[in-house]
Amino acid sequence: METTMKIHAACFSPAGATREVVMHLAASLDVLRAGVKLWDFTLPAGRLAPFVSEAGDLVVVGMPVYAGRLPNLLVPYLKTWQGKGAYVVPVVVYGNRSYGNALIELRDILTETGFRPLGAAAFVGEHAFAPELATGRPDAEDLSLAERFAGEILFRLGKAEIGGEVPEVAVPGIGAPDYGGYYQPLGEQGEPVRFLKAKPETTDACTGCGHCADVCPMGSIDKANPALVPGVCIKCSACIRTCPVGAKQLVDPAFQSHVRYLKAHYVHPAKSVEWF
Repeated sequence: METTMKIHAACFSPAGATREVVMHLAASLDVLRAGVKLWDFTLPAGRLAPFVSEAGDLVVVGMPVYAGRLPNLLVPYLKTWQGKGAYVVPVVVYGNRSYGNALIELRDILTETGFRPLGAAAFVGEHAFAPELATGRPDAEDLSLAERFAGEILFRLGKAEIGGEVPEVAVPGIGAPDYGGYYQPLGEQGEPVRFLKAKPETTDACTGCGHCADVCPMGSIDKANPALVPGVCIKCSACIRTCPVGAKQLVDPAFQSHVRYLKAHYVHPAKSVEWF
């Protein structure tokens, strides 16, 4: 392995679990302790320019799973990236239901933009809007597995550096062109429900601090009047989970019915880390 290799961690992580996994994995790959360079594109300001790497770099890219796919509003940005032959490890993090076809989708996008995948992994993280699913994860065992996976990646990297060839990383799932579509959310009685247009509501407890606007990954909340959400909501719950006075709530009946369905069906069994 080249001593000049740069290790990058790139992530979209409104709830924080994806960032934790990606940073731990990247740090475990940084055997020379040269430092990991973080490219955090969670907030709009982080997506003003594409991520550009160089041949010989090693990049860990993490995305959360939304309805069995990558968040669709982030895909156009990912497609602007320039891999330039850098090695990459695509990682997805899901809330104990299913990672669906998100991992194969991320692998394909990164390959198409010039990266060379060395491996891929699906980790489990506390569900963004149903924290009873995978509570407290990634936990110590998950992070220990990330370290073991890093060892495998370093082994593959050594072989690639000697031989120059990087075998295709086989990832389960349905691939292009539609990656199996999107998961249809179900209500508590198993009926299809829709809540794409649902947005968080603001209670009288709001102090107008604007923190919710600061953490919204889509820049959709009016900082001058946080009760207004003129932009799109991706249901990441960043504003709800981090409001200092608990003034944000997503009370849409269809959304709440889906949350009850998730709690009834996906708290157990606990899913395990998978890597390829």
